[in-house]
Amino acid sequence: MDNFIQIDIYTSSAAIDGITGALIERGITGFVIQDSADFEDFLEDKNANWDYIDDSLMGLKTVEPHVTVYVHDNAQGAEMLMSIRGYVESCAANNSDSFYGNIRVELANVKEEDWANNWKQYYKPFRVGKSLIVKPSWENIEPKAGDKILEIDPASTFGTGQHYTTKMVMETLETVIKSGDRVLDLGCGSGILTIAAMLFGAGEAAICDIFENAVKTASENIVNNHFTDFKAYCGNIIEDKKLRESIGGGYDVICANIVADVIIAMSPLFEEFLNEGGSLIVSGIIDERADEVKSALSENGWRIVSEKREEGWNCVLLDRG
Repeated sequence: MDNFIQIDIYTSSAAIDGITGALIERGITGFVIQDSADFEDFLEDKNANWDYIDDSLMGLKTVEPHVTVYVHDNAQGAEMLMSIRGYVESCAANNSDSFYGNIRVELANVKEEDWANNWKQYYKPFRVGKSLIVKPSWENIEPKAGDKILEIDPASTFGTGQHYTTKMVMETLETVIKSGDRVLDLGCGSGILTIAAMLFGAGEAAICDIFENAVKTASENIVNNHFTDFKAYCGNIIEDKKLRESIGGGYDVICANIVADVIIAMSPLFEEFLNEGGSLIVSGIIDERADEVKSALSENGWRIVSEKREEGWNCVLLDRG
């Protein structure tokens, strides 16, 4: 029997729609919403029969608004939990107007200290593609001839390589990176894709994320893997022309492991960063949005070279044709 971890995301009534949208983009389509505003809506319903109010509805009267989701108690679930926590932390960091309320994550039926002691069981060395081995810092391994070791520990930024989206990008990078390539990692998260690209032979890289914590964590991870020839940027390339100019062009490979809406919005912009004959890898796309993303990219002159799909997630390799 599968075991699950219950994750409660506490927030404000106003923020619930945005949070559930972010969960859907992360592939979580089943969740339970409890919100005191629903009780107020019931009271204001002039057509309601108030002779009897169900206990479950009465319970909403004083409940703190929250969204409940369940993830498998395994490596994939642990990665998803890290992703959710990273998202919630980013919301909390941008909560100066208290829009998100007292936003936080709590684990139901699991003591926080137990999770803190036990989550390392999910992070063991594993192989990606033909030559890459991803491992946490506390595990020692004996690599075989030709193996490339990528060391990364779980953090609040998404990407330890175990999630399908990240793994598929790394597998694709192994097939396209040429010695000395310049790589641009948009939505860098933990920096794992940049590290993989440099292990495969890329000569230099640029990373960019809208969250300062991600840029800081990614930079530290890249340096910890003994690479220093990279530049780091923080900001939103969709809205910030000066940022795009600072990042510049001439990149041989672009990675964008983000979410469907962001990839669609970026689709007219990728070209200005890319070298002639370069490659674009997009991932983080759930099945339900795959056709929409590919259509947007096609409309902006991109040609699909190959596609990968695992467990409802999609990764696409494209060029300019």
